[in-house]
Amino acid sequence: MPRRPQTMELPSIGALDRSAGQLGRQLTQALRDAIRSGALKPGEPLPSTRHLAKSLGLARGTASEAFEQLIAEGFLEAHSRAGTRVATTLTDLRPARARAGKRVETAAPPRLSQAATTIANVSRQFAPLPPIPFAVSVPTGPAAPDDVWRRLGNRIRARGPGAPSGYDDPHGVPVLREAIADYVRRSRSVRCSADQVVVTTGTQQGLYIACQVLLDPSDTAWVEDPAYRGITGILESMGRKDRMISVPVDHAGIDVDAGIAMAKHARAAFVTPSHQYPLGVPMSMGRRSALLAWARSNDAWIVEDDYDSELRYSGHPFPSLQGLAPDRVVYLGTFSKILFPSLRLGYAIVPDALVPAFCGGRNLIDRHSPSADQHVLAAFIAEGHLERHIRRIRGVYADRREQLIAMLARWIPKELGWLQPSDQGMHLMLWLAKDINDELAALRALESGVAVRAVSPMYSPGNGQPGLILGLGGFSNEQMEAAVRQLAAVLMTVRKRKPLASQRVSKNPLNGSLSRR
Repeated sequence: MPRRPQTMELPSIGALDRSAGQLGRQLTQALRDAIRSGALKPGEPLPSTRHLAKSLGLARGTASEAFEQLIAEGFLEAHSRAGTRVATTLTDLRPARARAGKRVETAAPPRLSQAATTIANVSRQFAPLPPIPFAVSVPTGPAAPDDVWRRLGNRIRARGPGAPSGYDDPHGVPVLREAIADYVRRSRSVRCSADQVVVTTGTQQGLYIACQVLLDPSDTAWVEDPAYRGITGILESMGRKDRMISVPVDHAGIDVDAGIAMAKHARAAFVTPSHQYPLGVPMSMGRRSALLAWARSNDAWIVEDDYDSELRYSGHPFPSLQGLAPDRVVYLGTFSKILFPSLRLGYAIVPDALVPAFCGGRNLIDRHSPSADQHVLAAFIAEGHLERHIRRIRGVYADRREQLIAMLARWIPKELGWLQPSDQGMHLMLWLAKDINDELAALRALESGVAVRAVSPMYSPGNGQPGLILGLGGFSNEQMEAAVRQLAAVLMTVRKRKPLASQRVSKNPLNGSLSRR
């Protein structure tokens, strides 16, 4: 057995930076780099730690620390009599272009799965807009929670139930589930017990778990057309694009008769009955009854995304669909919009038979939401602060809405765009002339300091209508007016042509009638 070399000079080991400290880590990285670059080859012996330490002016313990780390990582092998060597099992770790004597070829990029490509496309569409007009749900100024949230958080996190603890129940902390059940019973006519409440990170997670729990691989599902990209993106990412039935929406909500004609035996329907996204129309009572009758006769589930239900500006909020059929409806809500998006707390209210499955789905994703935030929110609801906050921001958004409607009428000519009637929610829907590309308009607007979202990508292929979503947010009148004027300039620039007055007739996407704009 050969003896270990005592006078070997290590290549690529220069002077270590003593001022930076952590000499052991520096030596480890230097040796690691030498092996990866090929300066040290598999099977090549290394000097003893005593000799290495002496040659580099280090303590022997520092050299031993580096060797032990690289042995643990598999870069080195230790032999009792032969000393320490570069591991013989290592292949050439150098990049292809660094290997001498070999033809350099550009490596092909790794092959991505179809799911990776689909999810990446969805992610690009979900990129958050900057907090400028007209991004949705920007909790600034009077739209932000007042100091009571901060005080509650400080109190509950410092001591008591919000203090650091171990893993919690994926179901959600009991006090928050009780508070949510009581709140939705009073405000949304939801029929449930606290045991049916599953705390989530928001509506998006609730939709994801619902798709996992409710649908078998061969099942089809109804979605609205146009629809929230959050649900269509989930179904596409799960390989269900061909089993996703886009059912048209008109002035009364989802067209149930059309859905039955397209896929009578679908397993689930994903709907936004209180405030359809993005169009803003509520589902009529006749459509609600028809949808529930279809679900009962076909043993199907209804997933109710109760989007923006709290913010109705004339009359009371519409009652939930869940209250009419608690055994058939999965009801989803969130606190992210009415409080602040970074809170990441929402809820699913599910029939008793689905509770174990929803809790299991939650466990598989991320176990549970932060327990301290759950306790703060529970106190915020139980002490009446949430309902006071909603009453306050309802007034704030109502004022913002009236101001924005007036500004749009003043600065956006009717041949460029017109508003979709709606009396609730945190956004306005601006239809655009047929010859305006809304995706390009949204891009150019963002470049000009205005944040809007295009509507046409929310439609099924071939059915897109150009439009923009304008969030109300916590912006001042001055900010909004400047943004509207800038948006008008963008639309004028993007428009392909200016039609004659006699040609300004377009099809209303909600009722199919012709209306002069």
